[in-house]
Amino acid sequence: MRRLVNYYHFYLRIVAYCLPSFSFGAAGYVRFLSGHSNTGIDPYGYFNLLLFTTVVWAIITEFYGVSSVQELFRERTGIKAAFPACMATYAMVLGMLFFFHRYTNLSRAFLALSAVILLLMTLTMRAAFRILVHSHSGLRKPNRILVVGADRFARRATHRLIRGPLSFCRVIGYVSLPGQTVAVDDAPVYSFQQITERVNRSDDVDEILLALPPVRFSEIPDIMKAVERFCLPVRAVIDFGDHMLVRERLFQFGRLQILDLTATPADSIRYSLLKRAFDFTFSTIAILFTAPLMAAIAVAVRLSSPGPVLFVQDRVGLNGRIFRMYKFRTMRVSDPSESDARWTTARDPRRTTIGVFLRRTSLDELPQFFNVFRGDMSVVGPRPERPRFVEKFLNEVARYNSRHRLKVGITGWAQVNGWRGDTSIRKRVEHDLYYLQNWSFAFDLRIIFLTLFPKYRNRNAY
Repeated sequence: MRRLVNYYHFYLRIVAYCLPSFSFGAAGYVRFLSGHSNTGIDPYGYFNLLLFTTVVWAIITEFYGVSSVQELFRERTGIKAAFPACMATYAMVLGMLFFFHRYTNLSRAFLALSAVILLLMTLTMRAAFRILVHSHSGLRKPNRILVVGADRFARRATHRLIRGPLSFCRVIGYVSLPGQTVAVDDAPVYSFQQITERVNRSDDVDEILLALPPVRFSEIPDIMKAVERFCLPVRAVIDFGDHMLVRERLFQFGRLQILDLTATPADSIRYSLLKRAFDFTFSTIAILFTAPLMAAIAVAVRLSSPGPVLFVQDRVGLNGRIFRMYKFRTMRVSDPSESDARWTTARDPRRTTIGVFLRRTSLDELPQFFNVFRGDMSVVGPRPERPRFVEKFLNEVARYNSRHRLKVGITGWAQVNGWRGDTSIRKRVEHDLYYLQNWSFAFDLRIIFLTLFPKYRNRNAY
């Protein structure tokens, strides 16, 4: 089972690394060898550019999972992985050319063609490998697996195993452990004392799979003593249910193999670098471009009612850290403790005339780009909440505090799906946790797009 996955992964990676060469070759033929004008070509410059592009592409594809077999089946077309990978690669290529002022005589048409061809070839490669994997699974002899465990946990695990896109397995039997309630009926069930007899009786077991719930992990050493006498690979299913938040959970620390039960994307270098670089760039551009608008809003707020232009409030950010969040003031000045203890309602008498407009259009959030610039917030992430409400929700909503494992943001997955303002806190947390489990740079770009062109109007922004 594992060898076959590694086999596919190896060849998928080799083909992926060769795609820049194929795209350069195709673009070169179209641009220079198909009857178009062909003057001033510098083969040395194009060759150096190909080497640089290939190295960058190899790094980027690892980030986006383009060359991962498991990622082949997470989406139907692969565009969510292929498009940002191609965009990031050519952004770095163009940045290098601009920064170093090298190879200024390179054809722009060639660069554009090679980028488009690289994207099309990446999508074609992924589609071809999906077809290959599916066809191979129907032709090759499936791995015959003896499952140690026969309860509902084992049934769920084997169901996912044999019905998944990488399923090359057939369960030929289950081994029921003492105290288990048998919940499987698709293959014979044996007692733990019969395991040696079952394996030795015939040569029809290719590997042994331990499907045990976490409460029975202490039994694994005894089980291993019983099965290690067989010349068979032994593997275990690790499934902690909803408490397992992301895929990258197992890592080596010194001489220990450690399983991170609360891992988040924020633990990865990829998340930290991409998030901070994007947030810094985006917030800088946003502040510069919206500076005249923010100045006009500041004047309007000041004229609408007595009080400061900005409303500054404590919010809970990454890892529960308190920070000061900025907004344009949209209400009349009142007791801060009162504003901390209640949400704004549809007919809230505290709102000013300009405040109603700012809230409806979300323009009151513009000063938060300074929070993003400082690093307190991100452009995209769970919306920050007041400490008083955080303490309240911790006792009322399951896994509420998990949303603080990522940087809070100006906009988020819950907000673009209509869950903002005085709406279900459980639905908001549900969407925040989905974002936590499925974060990617492409996902952030999608949320920004839906924020600018919303499918749900801000009907809850009072």
